[in-house]
Amino acid sequence: MGSEAYVKALEKAGLVTREEMSEILSGLEKVKDEWSKGEFVLQPSDEDIHTANERRLKEIIGSVAGKVHTGRSRNDQAQVDARLWLKNEIKILHSLLLELIKAFITRAKVEIDVLMPGYTHMQRAQPIRWSHWLLSYSWALRRDAERLDELSKRVDVNPLGSGAIAGNPFDIDRQFLAKEIHFSAVTGNSMDAVGDRDYIVEFLFWASLLSTHLSRWAEDMILYSTKEFGFISLSDAYSTGSSLMPQKKNADSLELIRGKAGRIFGRCAGMQMTLKGIPSTYNKDLQEDKEPLFDVCDTLRGLLQVATGTLITLQVHRDNMLAALSPDMLATDLAYYLARKGVPFREAHGLSGAAVQAAENKGCPLNQLTVEDLKEVSPLFEEDVSDVWDYEHSVEQYTAEGGTAKSSVQGQINKLQEWLDYYGENELPV
Repeated sequence: MGSEAYVKALEKAGLVTREEMSEILSGLEKVKDEWSKGEFVLQPSDEDIHTANERRLKEIIGSVAGKVHTGRSRNDQAQVDARLWLKNEIKILHSLLLELIKAFITRAKVEIDVLMPGYTHMQRAQPIRWSHWLLSYSWALRRDAERLDELSKRVDVNPLGSGAIAGNPFDIDRQFLAKEIHFSAVTGNSMDAVGDRDYIVEFLFWASLLSTHLSRWAEDMILYSTKEFGFISLSDAYSTGSSLMPQKKNADSLELIRGKAGRIFGRCAGMQMTLKGIPSTYNKDLQEDKEPLFDVCDTLRGLLQVATGTLITLQVHRDNMLAALSPDMLATDLAYYLARKGVPFREAHGLSGAAVQAAENKGCPLNQLTVEDLKEVSPLFEEDVSDVWDYEHSVEQYTAEGGTAKSSVQGQINKLQEWLDYYGENELPV
């Protein structure tokens, strides 16, 4: 693509004739055809992909093939290749990410009535909806999609026409080149253009953050799938048995998602270490950008597809989730009860703590305290305090935007669905 565009720019600048341009384009088409059919034969003398293509082009059309490199350097060629490749990869990853977000939203819609414990510090905290937990990751992944959108604009810049470092001396129309190769802009400085790997590091940053979100989700899922929790069961397609213990069902798919996050982090850190000591413009160290870029893209493709498959095939055990709810998780609701009666919240919080202590002293669950017991804590407790012990009532009080009440969760679903519909219909600029 780069060579086809460049020879057209050479013809536009009067450096090759129209006939020569046609001959070169025809030869390049044959070279491309050989690659696509697996018939291209590399030679020991081929230094890289660019010289291999030019050597083969010369074999097909003769010495006129040498004109295609007029004013061009492998420095700007390599950059054009990497940016074109990454543009295409970003589209694929963007699509896979949207599919995963769609899977979260779909489950949230269907299972909106399922209640479960919410955790902080890995301690049971407050009752929430399972859908609310699902959507917490949907919002994180939405930010990842939006960051990819922003990143894609900085990838979508044409470096071709920068030469080795000084630029192009033949009045090549770089805006024309950008349009021919479907870039939306051109680089502003030839020295920066050939030495810039910011867009690759930024992509690796992005991949690291996405894999962080996937890893945290995987850790939650691993815990929830254990017998200690029993909240979910994974499909056999996304889990494995033990080689020694036949009763075990291991969450290998999720463990690999969690494990490969470290691999992606390492690629990002390694690339930054490569760049930090390189002097300006092009140095051979910069070819080290390809291996982490290719590896991270391949890894992310797998992670996103496995995450989606795991999510859409898992089984939810709503009875176990409900059974894991306990009255002590409603202690904050006692404080809210008093706050609604005009007690300053700090004071209400302390009174709720006193009620918890009273239950411990009496050796009973918090919801087994009588109204008389509670009145000893505060005379404001009345018969309607019994509503506090209803888990559905508890979650339904969080009606503020972003909360776990059914109306709030439905609002989140609607917003995410509208966003997903928009992103599904509007492709990334790359």
